[in-house]
Amino acid sequence: MSAAVAATAAAATVSHDSARSGSSGTSKSHHLQKGLLLPSSPISSPLPLSRYESQKRRDWNTFGQYLRNHRPPLALSRCSGAHVLEFLRYLDQFGKTKVHNPGCPFFGHPHPPSPCSCPLKQAWGSLDALTGRLRAAFEENGGLPETNPFGARAVRLYLREVRDEQAKARGIAYEKKKRKNTTQQQQLQTAGNSTYSPVQQGICNGGTGGYVPRNVLSNGAAVVNVGDVYVFN
Repeated sequence: MSAAVAATAAAATVSHDSARSGSSGTSKSHHLQKGLLLPSSPISSPLPLSRYESQKRRDWNTFGQYLRNHRPPLALSRCSGAHVLEFLRYLDQFGKTKVHNPGCPFFGHPHPPSPCSCPLKQAWGSLDALTGRLRAAFEENGGLPETNPFGARAVRLYLREVRDEQAKARGIAYEKKKRKNTTQQQQLQTAGNSTYSPVQQGICNGGTGGYVPRNVLSNGAAVVNVGDVYVFN
């Protein structure tokens, strides 16, 4: 009898300890889950930069490195249009565009038949796009538009000279992209709207009020996404 009572008591003790252990483990797991990010939870990552933004950041870092390597080192607040011109001319040594000298037999030839010793420079389009990105980056980093060295008149004149020089040397005419003719588009839109019947304009032909659909053409064909209108007497 005493052996059975002892066995029962031992079983109850083990069960009680197991319950306490399970409760403690559950509580500890709850605290861990509450304080830590579970692996199954989605982790928000920053949106990737666009190609333009990535290139603008690289250009800005390159210009900053140029200012730090300048002799003497140049602070951004003291940077002027003249320093921007120095930077643009410095980039010519990394250019890949052949610009023929006036004395070259291929001067003005868009497709020279053989190589020559004329220098390689940065293309005008590359310099123009670079200046635009740096002008935007300057203001995004706290610079004022009125003191923006990349928008200086000297820089604009230099880019214009580079464009004209390369156009003559390479025999390529640089033309601005023409804007779309908005007047012609408006005329086409007006002509398209004139084909709707009075029923489509939501006019009640019965005089009793009610619901008049606008999605029916005069010839009985259906129009998608034209919409409906309610007409009241």
